[in-house]
Amino acid sequence: MTEPIKIQVARLENGCDLPLPAYQTEHAAGMDLLAAVPAEAPLILEPMARAAVPCGFAMALPPGFEAQIRPRSGLAIKHGLTMVNAPGTIDADYRGEIKVLLINLGTQPVTITRTMRIAQMVISRVESAKWAEVAHLNDLPSTERGSGGFGSTGH
Repeated sequence: MTEPIKIQVARLENGCDLPLPAYQTEHAAGMDLLAAVPAEAPLILEPMARAAVPCGFAMALPPGFEAQIRPRSGLAIKHGLTMVNAPGTIDADYRGEIKVLLINLGTQPVTITRTMRIAQMVISRVESAKWAEVAHLNDLPSTERGSGGFGSTGH
């Protein structure tokens, strides 16, 4: 197993008393993100409503890494709560507060309280790409699949 990367993190005023994102089990891929909403003013998310929920911290990912923000399956199955843009991508050069774009797809309002686990964050390596443009479609290397898409490989 490789050594974990070091990520600089700054707690913001609205998250100064919250724990930092953490893995819940030894082999978990994602760290839980907590809602940094005011304790005295929970966020009520009505059905089909969406909100950018603050997490109370900012970070500096090393170049060559991204953070993927993903929904929590328990919230999805129990309450219909998920993310509008799953997965969300945090780039290495972003320095603002981490927020989760939640949407309530359920039939009842969902109350987002302070310290509620609202999403998970997975840190991943990314590769940069450089385009090598060809003149025509037929100049691309051929494959058995070709241009078949949208269910073309199913049986």
